[in-house]
Formats: sequence, structure tokens, C-alpha cells
Amino acid sequence: MIGQGPSDEDDYRWAVAVLEQGGIVAFPTETFYGLAVDPFNEKALTDLFRLKGRPSHKPFLVLIQNETQLTSLASSIPPVYRPLMQAFWPGPLTLVFPAVARLSPVLIGDSNGIGVRISPHPVARAFGQMWGRPMTATSANLSGMPAARTAYEVRQFFGDEVACVLDGGQTPGGMSSTVVGLYQGELQLIRAGVIEFSSLIKVSKAEDRKNY
Repeated sequence: MIGQGPSDEDDYRWAVAVLEQGGIVAFPTETFYGLAVDPFNEKALTDLFRLKGRPSHKPFLVLIQNETQLTSLASSIPPVYRPLMQAFWPGPLTLVFPAVARLSPVLIGDSNGIGVRISPHPVARAFGQMWGRPMTATSANLSGMPAARTAYEVRQFFGDEVACVLDGGQTPGGMSSTVVGLYQGELQLIRAGVIEFSSLIKVSKAEDRKNY
């Protein structure tokens, strides 16, 4: 099914069925449209990798709905991330956690980490809640090309190779989510995005002063 208008509950059910069958779903986020597959399905990850023409060393980012879902992805939650999760989730902040050992190399690339965020977009939230598990949220584009901002652009890029497109109207575009990791225990900017790195440092230092 390809979305032709605002998504309803039947569309969400079909999107969940597509993921369960190992297919690819496009959906809107707070930045661009993303491409979802089941991150624990090796074939689905490989199909997504081929669809985007993505370099093998680059990881796929993952959306969750709540902190409980982190346990299937992250081996631990660095304490410095706690205030950032509280202040900026749901939102366009991707945090790179140490990955659990069982995750596919197709998902995490050549890293030992897994990038995770919670989207505030109502369609992404409704879809994710009905799915009930983590799902990938890589941008809906061919690698190196601009990401889709509308369901129409997703259809133009991928045609029937994306089994289901949840139409949530035009997304804001602009910058992608800010991606942050850790280096020697300190916050490290991996990709500049919607949230300024200085804002993250400010929140982190404020928490440090509170705990001093």
C-alpha cells in the first residue's frame, strides 16, 4: 500500500503488518520522512541497506517509544545521558549508546554503538506505539541525496520498493537530528542538527553542578 492522504488507524495496522513481514515502511518524523524496518530482522536490514545504497560502515538510527525499549538495544545508559534524555526526549536528539552484543553489524555499521531517539511527531508516535518495539528511522533518501519531506517525494524516490507510506503531510526538513556520543566520558558531537551542541553541554553541566 502507498499512502495517498492522511494516515488512519487501518494504515497503522497495515504498516505494522509490513514490518512483521520484513518489509519497509516510510513515515514522517519531526525532521524528514524516515524508513522503518524491524531492527532485529537481518533480511529487512539488508533490504534497507540496498534500497538506500548506503556505505556499509554507516549505522542505522533507531526510534524507541520509551526508555524500557532501550534494554533490547543498549548495554548500559551512560549517566551523562540521563539529563539529556529528560530534557530533549521526545525530540530531535539521537544519543549513541553502547550496543548489546547481539545487534546486527548491518544495523550498527563499524561501530560498537547504537543511535537512538524518541520522535515527537504524532504519526511516528502512533505508528511506534502500535508496533510496540524499536524500529529503524534512517532518512528516506538514496545515500548522499536530500531526504524526502513529503509522502509524494518518498513515492518518487522509491516507488513500490517501499511497501507502505504513512502520510503525515509535509515535514519541516532543514537540519536532521543532532547526534551525540561519548569520547573518554565526555559528550562528543557526531552530527550537528536541530538542537545546538552548546545547549546539550549547558544542560549536562547544570546537572553536574546540581549533583556536586
